Amino acid sequence: MTGSFSAADAEAMLAVAVAEAELGRAEGGIPIGGALFGRDGQLLGRGHNRRVQDGDPSMHGETAAFRNAGRQSSYRGTTMVTTLSPCWFCSGLIRQFGITRVVIGEARTFYGGHDWLAEHGVEVVLLDDEGCVRMMTDFIAAEPALWNEDIGEE
Repeated sequence: MTGSFSAADAEAMLAVAVAEAELGRAEGGIPIGGALFGRDGQLLGRGHNRRVQDGDPSMHGETAAFRNAGRQSSYRGTTMVTTLSPCWFCSGLIRQFGITRVVIGEARTFYGGHDWLAEHGVEVVLLDDEGCVRMMTDFIAAEPALWNEDIGEE
């Protein structure tokens, strides 16, 4: 976004990702949502984890949002928003395409690659949103085997 980026901007963007996460859970999937916003704050793409629904292990919330955004000439200045700290796969996507900022709903239930992203120049905004924490802790309690599958644990 041009100009300053505020906490209100981050929270409004997170609301889009949360709605996606809730949709994914309602479909029987993993409640992780993502959204990609342009430099001007315009929503480019949104999506949710569809590993269960599509049988595709690469369809994470961030990758779904990225794919739904379509081809961009550049990702510089864009913001990826995710309800949960991005895993290494999604962190790699963010670095590979030069996404400038990541807004993260929470990192208590899963601590992904966001420190690595920050070390490599990506602006990281960690909101520690109680609603995101509750959504994931409820899911993990209800579906521990599915959660462990998603994060590569057995």
